[in-house]
Amino acid sequence: MEHIEEAGIHSGDSACVLPPFSFSADLLRTIEKQTRMLARELGVVGLMNIQYAVKDGVLYCLEVNPRASRTVPFVSKAIGVPLAKIATKVMLGKSLRELGFTEKVVPGHISVKESVFPFNRFPNADIILGPEMKSTGEVMGIDRTFGIAFAKSQMAAGFQLPLEGTVFISVHDVHKEKMVPVARDLKRMGFRILATRGTAAYLNARGIRSEAICKVSEGRPHVVDFIKNGDIHLVINTGIGRRSSQDAYHIRRGALVYNIPYTTTVAGARAVSEAIGALQKEEWQVCPLQEYYNQGKASGVRHQASGKEKKKAAVGGGRKPQAARSKPQGKGKMSRA
Repeated sequence: MEHIEEAGIHSGDSACVLPPFSFSADLLRTIEKQTRMLARELGVVGLMNIQYAVKDGVLYCLEVNPRASRTVPFVSKAIGVPLAKIATKVMLGKSLRELGFTEKVVPGHISVKESVFPFNRFPNADIILGPEMKSTGEVMGIDRTFGIAFAKSQMAAGFQLPLEGTVFISVHDVHKEKMVPVARDLKRMGFRILATRGTAAYLNARGIRSEAICKVSEGRPHVVDFIKNGDIHLVINTGIGRRSSQDAYHIRRGALVYNIPYTTTVAGARAVSEAIGALQKEEWQVCPLQEYYNQGKASGVRHQASGKEKKKAAVGGGRKPQAARSKPQGKGKMSRA
């Protein structure tokens, strides 16, 4: 399972994807090998949780926990296997062979877990993510492609991603280079880009037309005025560490109060951009989870549908991921970001 956010964001707050969508086959084999070695060496009977980080192609082990993780319900629903039930029977003396669970399950669909945050109940809380866990629930989205699956996870969390309109971008200097491909994709999809002066100058210098607007401290009309007037439909605002400027805080709070989709990480912005692009190009539907499980068993391999193929999906909601039967409603989510 791959986290969308980078290391430094609490794992409970990060969106995650199953199966991993950006790892090479060699890296996946290395992860599987290291996991088997750790499990055998530690002698854990039942479930265990390992967190890895990848930097410049090098795999690092962050932590190993001899227990189940909070993502076990998500993984079980994603692959159609009751992992907690199996682990309990193993702890009571049954073997995996006796339980008929001896092969790796590779689903033929993409599942995305997204966190739900209670920021609308805490007016003074900053919505930027960090090492402290802030989420109080999670939802999931399922589809044949990552873009639609991620879009569904946002819908389940209470946000409708815009398919047109205006995007506001304000990112820390260390993030500007990584934000260029995201801004370029959003511009190509037809979005108008507003940005703070520094970000706008950086994007314009790289051929991405952006309009500069004032921060709250620079006079009016400022970015929060634009948000209040309904002139901004997506907010991308990143920071560094625990401390963030007062201007950035006002931007994020404005997005939350007026229920504007927002992301506070570069990785989240990339995922949002890909999801919007998929929604613009593709049709999608919902279908029973059993249909995904059965198709995965029939194919036996991972399947990625073409862009023109009609989509089917399952969307979840609640503390424990559930399959949704209707369009999700409500507020209170923070984009992966």
